[in-house]
Amino acid sequence: MSSPSTGPQPTGADPSDPDPIKAVPLRHPGQWAAAAIVLVVAALFVYGAATNAAYAWDTYAKYLFDTRILSGVWYTLALTVLAMLIAIILGVLLAIMRLSPNPVLRYTAWVYLWVFRGTPVYVQLVFWGLFPSIYKQIDLGVPFVYQFAHFDIQSLNAAFTFAMIGLALNEAAYMAEIVRAGVSSVGEGQSEASVALGMSWAQTMRRTVLPQAMRVIIPPTGNEVISMLKTTSLVAAVPFTGEVYGRARDISGVNFQPIPLLMVASTWYLIVTSVLMVGQYYLERYYSKGASKQMTARQLKAMAAVQNAPIMDGESDERR
Repeated sequence: MSSPSTGPQPTGADPSDPDPIKAVPLRHPGQWAAAAIVLVVAALFVYGAATNAAYAWDTYAKYLFDTRILSGVWYTLALTVLAMLIAIILGVLLAIMRLSPNPVLRYTAWVYLWVFRGTPVYVQLVFWGLFPSIYKQIDLGVPFVYQFAHFDIQSLNAAFTFAMIGLALNEAAYMAEIVRAGVSSVGEGQSEASVALGMSWAQTMRRTVLPQAMRVIIPPTGNEVISMLKTTSLVAAVPFTGEVYGRARDISGVNFQPIPLLMVASTWYLIVTSVLMVGQYYLERYYSKGASKQMTARQLKAMAAVQNAPIMDGESDERR
């Protein structure tokens, strides 16, 4: 005697299959309470900021898209991009020097990292601002014999260049450690296989190790780019005041309203940082392909489509 079915069976299902489980999601009242508290606090803060006359929102709206502020945003982006390009190239070279079997290259890179990581970036920028006073003229040629080129540093108005060099040289020390950590994350078997194929040490680094190390190098490099964007606010030590914070400070020195101008500079920093974070997300996802067993939404959708596809007679016989 067959037992009665406890529920409706789906079309085409085996009667011997058990009924589907009706899962009830677990409730989290603590999370809802915490979310409500956070929303209340945020609403109170927004209301207080909107009604506080110290913020001077009319001045904020007036200077948010001011041409001087937009020019400062352009200089901030230029400093960030150029300094990071130089830092990445120099950082890769320093990392290779640190991993080199040549002791001269290895200790030279170590001294560079010791100096630039051991002193504050603001102090380094001050030194670059005093560079024309330290080296008034640079001569190129054979020492003590003949000089074929002379550069009068004091006559140069190169605050932007000195700011870019100061930021790049400091950042290169950190990029060198990031690259070295990424290279060290690659298994030794990869290097041994490359050597077995007849590759030199330089070819092994360029063709085998560095491409695989990118998965580890990219995330902290993205963080360093965002950090560099904010570090450009320190170039007033050179002094260079063309970036967005310097422009906002110059304007506030005239209208005596520093708070709304600080809000203007902060808004532009947040906008550019948000764009960089989105780019970092997609770049990380590109280089992490195949590194994780977790499937993406597209892969899960494709697998579900294959599993739910109707089985033809020929395919059914093959599966049997």
